[in-house]
Parts: sequence; C-alpha cells; structure tokens
Amino acid sequence: MSAEMTTKLANPGPLGLLGFGMTTILLNLHNAGLLPQSIMIVAMGIAMGGLAQIIAGIRELCQGNTFAGTAFTAYGLFWWSLVLIWVNPFAEAGIEGASKLAMGYYLLLWGIFTFFMFIGTLKHNRATQVVFGSLTILFVLLALGDFTGNHSITTIAGFEGIFCGASAIYNAVGQILNAEYGKEMFPLG
Repeated sequence: MSAEMTTKLANPGPLGLLGFGMTTILLNLHNAGLLPQSIMIVAMGIAMGGLAQIIAGIRELCQGNTFAGTAFTAYGLFWWSLVLIWVNPFAEAGIEGASKLAMGYYLLLWGIFTFFMFIGTLKHNRATQVVFGSLTILFVLLALGDFTGNHSITTIAGFEGIFCGASAIYNAVGQILNAEYGKEMFPLG
C-alpha cells in the first residue's frame, strides 16, 4: 500500500479581504473629507488593493473557488484601473482624463457587477454578505455623487465605505483567528 500525500493549502481569502478592506478604508477616509488624496492612497491601491487581491484571486481560482477567485481578481484589477485613471500616464499621448460623467458610469458598472456578486453571497456567511451588500451601496452612492456633482453624496459614500472596508477586515481577521484557534472567536454567521 502506498501512502497518499496530501498538502494542506492555506486560505488566500483573508489576504484578499485585508487588501480590499484596508485600501477601501483609506480611500473612503478621503471621500468622507477626513484625509487628502495622496501617494499613500495610491500606493496602497497598487500594493494591497491591487497586487494582494490579484494574488489571492489567482490562488482561489487554482483551488477551484470561482466566486472568490473572480471577486478578488476583479477588485484587484479595479484598484489598478482606478490608480491609472487618477495618474493618467497616457495624458502626453493625448488621452484625456476621466470626466465626472465617465467616472459615474465606471462606478455604476462596478456597482452592477458587485450587486450580482452580492446575490452569490446569499450562499455564504453573513459577514461576506455584509461586505458585498455594503460595497454595492458604496458604488451606487459614488456613481450618484459623480453623476449629480453633489459632494454631499460622495461624503456619505465615504462614511459608508469606511464601514464596508471595516467589515472586510473583520471578516479577514475572523477567518484567520477562528482557524488559528480552532474555535469561533469572531462570529461570521
């Protein structure tokens, strides 16, 4: 008889959730008017918002998890595209920056995608439902803020986004510590 060797694969979800949550909080501190937009948010968007989520997403796809793989990879690429929009490295080639109307449509499309992902979370725990539900609301509010030019809507979105990011961090920490201690220290529902 031959002994089968099995390798336990680590859960990449917490890395993706931390990348998403930490970056979302920082960006929405700006949207809420509490921090200026700075290289700190841009760098976090490239590293944790982008790269960490893409790595987590690819790992999830390799483990056969289509939902988490799609979510982390897509939102990681969202962050990279958002940074490109802000920096616009193609300006010298004559490509103009995004208008408020264009940003409204950009954010609305992400909101529609997120709403359908939220529907997928109805088969997941409550903590994941809160992340995707609040993210759907965030994208819709940000789109409305850009479509209307009403900065008060963007400010409200900022506070809602801080909640969304914090819910992702809670979910990540819950997964890490619950697995580490082998018991439910952070209820995820």
